[in-house]
Amino acid sequence: MSEALGEFLRSRRSRLTPKEVGLPDGRRRRTPGLRREEVAELAEIGVDWYVRLEQGRAVRPSPATIEALARALLLDDTERAHLEALARNGSRAPFEREVVPDATRRVVEAMTEPAYVTGRRWDLLVCNTAAVELFGDMSGNVLEHLLLDPAGRTLFGAAWEGQAAHAVAQFRVAYDLWAPDRAFVDLADRLRRGCPEFEVWWDGHDVVGGGAGRKVLNGVVHDYATFRVNEDPELRLTVYTAERAGSA
Repeated sequence: MSEALGEFLRSRRSRLTPKEVGLPDGRRRRTPGLRREEVAELAEIGVDWYVRLEQGRAVRPSPATIEALARALLLDDTERAHLEALARNGSRAPFEREVVPDATRRVVEAMTEPAYVTGRRWDLLVCNTAAVELFGDMSGNVLEHLLLDPAGRTLFGAAWEGQAAHAVAQFRVAYDLWAPDRAFVDLADRLRRGCPEFEVWWDGHDVVGGGAGRKVLNGVVHDYATFRVNEDPELRLTVYTAERAGSA
């Protein structure tokens, strides 16, 4: 947890300029971004304490400190929530692939719209016939299908790069909470080896939330929405609907 927290803080510090946070530029900087001392000053915390956080030492910041850091680093709502989650994240049992409740499985399989259920690692746990017709064979992991399978690029066409980068940023949220679990580390390694663009997106350390939106798949506009499964909130049910002719 501490290493992930430190890496996230460093990534956000490196993105800011003194001007953005109301500080003078001062002398020329060897590396982009704010200095650690400047972040500590803006958050009104000790420099040594902040350095410990970035170095991944075994320290646990208080909610007030996390709030101060979020303000100092100009975090948006998703980034703020991620920072809070990293700060309170403790040790975990080894990851195990989730099991979809029978009732949820039957509902998904009976739906006429494309629908599927994924777990914390984006493993595809259940999908219905309409989803297979839309996406093709996604058995295994949604990220691997999108980033490593040529069919994934074909499906999204010109929008593939933006969609893939967004998916990586979503996965980063779960990865930071679960690494160094081998299940997550090994998946990230496979994506890194098989997708040339992955490294750049990963190093950017973007984090975004899920929810609803719109995608163009095989030239057809689809709206989608994602829901938590009541029996296991770690499971996500995603449903797609194609835009009807004449709709806005």
